[in-house]
Amino acid sequence: MTTMMITDFVPADIDATTWDNLQPYYQQLLDREFKCSGCLEQFLLDRSELDAAAAEAGSNLYIAMTCNTEDEGAKNAFISFVECVEPELKKVGFELNKKVVRSEHIGDLDKERFSVLLRDWFADVEIFREENVPLQTEDTKLGQEYAELCGAMMVDFDGEERTMPQMGVYQQDQDRSVRESAWRAVAERRLQDRDKIDCIFDKMVVNRDKTANNAGFEEYRGYMFAAKHRFDYTPDDCIAFHEAIEQECMPIVRKLAEERKEALGVETLRPWDIAVDPHGNSALRPFDTADDLIEKTSKLFHRMDSGLSEMFDSMRDGGYSLDLASRKGKAPGGYQASRDRQRKPFIFMNAAGLPRDLDTMVHEAGHAFHYMLCRHDDLVWYRGAPIEFAEVASMSMESMAYPFLDEFYSPDEIKRAIRKHLEGIVSTLTWVATIDAFQHWIYLNPEHSREERTAQWLELGKRFGGSVDWSGLESEQESVWHRQLHPFEVPFYYVEYGIAQLGALQMWLKYRENPTEAIASYKNGLSLGASQPLPVLFEACGLKFDFSSNMMSTLMKTVEEELDKHA
Repeated sequence: MTTMMITDFVPADIDATTWDNLQPYYQQLLDREFKCSGCLEQFLLDRSELDAAAAEAGSNLYIAMTCNTEDEGAKNAFISFVECVEPELKKVGFELNKKVVRSEHIGDLDKERFSVLLRDWFADVEIFREENVPLQTEDTKLGQEYAELCGAMMVDFDGEERTMPQMGVYQQDQDRSVRESAWRAVAERRLQDRDKIDCIFDKMVVNRDKTANNAGFEEYRGYMFAAKHRFDYTPDDCIAFHEAIEQECMPIVRKLAEERKEALGVETLRPWDIAVDPHGNSALRPFDTADDLIEKTSKLFHRMDSGLSEMFDSMRDGGYSLDLASRKGKAPGGYQASRDRQRKPFIFMNAAGLPRDLDTMVHEAGHAFHYMLCRHDDLVWYRGAPIEFAEVASMSMESMAYPFLDEFYSPDEIKRAIRKHLEGIVSTLTWVATIDAFQHWIYLNPEHSREERTAQWLELGKRFGGSVDWSGLESEQESVWHRQLHPFEVPFYYVEYGIAQLGALQMWLKYRENPTEAIASYKNGLSLGASQPLPVLFEACGLKFDFSSNMMSTLMKTVEEELDKHA
């Protein structure tokens, strides 16, 4: 293992997967006296290296578990870390945060350098309660149960046992009966675990509400806004954002639905009519295998920017940084994880040859670029960014890739792919509003019944669900949200996608005007990591931190114009 050490306080070869190995070093930090501001800065560097070792250990265990949820050893190792190490890290982290923020030398620290970090730590100290540590451990374990259930879902179809992502290919089939059969097969398999998933979520809601109450909050929403360091916007801003999406996006969604219905020649749009090309074109297949995807993506970045291509190619190391193919037992979804001692990113996804897989590839590559551009920072807490900005890094890549899609498609296919992606942006915004509004309601009404939760979900579907006909599929419609991992594994983490999407659309407009300048701005903003507040990070990229109705209206008009061009 190669580490990029900033201090010799932590051994390079420490096994940070056990608390016994970490505890002596954390104890040394707890015992250390601050005699001057220089002592405090050295303390932060030493703690950063120790936190990086612990974070990388947890990241590696999570990667191993998600890559093969059927591996009992990997699962047990991850659970052991969650149960035995993370609780201790939370407790000692609170004590160390408190030690810093209450130090008499804190005023001597460089305000420009440390203000964001100290702002976050003051908030963390304020809301920390030791009795919440076991509740948070239980919440993580419940999330792992959910991931294991989803990872085990397989469907026997077309003569083979297939994963859920692999079944997505059939939703592009021009034969409507094939699409319907595939859709029903997936939906029926998901319904088999409906009760189990609902049980998991019921426990989560009770657990999370208790966590908030312990910390002095009336409800979990307020607690999570504090825990997520949302200093630059409020719950009311989110509600207004939902309304802006309803006003500006839903007319486009309904227009697109009518165009799709007319092109398909159907009376109503059914759930299996949403992904297929409505004009009878064969399904887009941007790549065949995971290796093919990597090769073509590398060529794309080489044409976009030499610096980005160099970073992408550095990840092509025989699978240690990339695990892309879908297979049985692999957890759902896609993510970019960080190995903070080596300062190397890792990309996980479930590629099945679909256009959305290409989107995921460049999206997660954007996250990896972000990490590599800010990994120079000696403070591990700044080697990242608030999600609202981190997703700008990834979503911008999706649209900035447009000029290079000929690596994957023919000219006619490029036109289709861009339109499909733009349609996806609009539908994603409405889905973000749905999931975020759902979570607001859930945690403002923590004693709700399953029936009340279902009723609220269906009500949100009327606001943001478009024009899909769910007749005879009521059970399936009621549990559609079960496929979204965020409410289960990372509660209240979803509105960030919508906020970031508006930033990414601004970046796309900059890129169309001047690609070289846009890439330079992109790198400039990303290099700041998490060292500045959100508005400053956006500004460093030449963007506005603005998700108001006016900004939404301006950007949606541009999107609609582009949709018409690619019709």
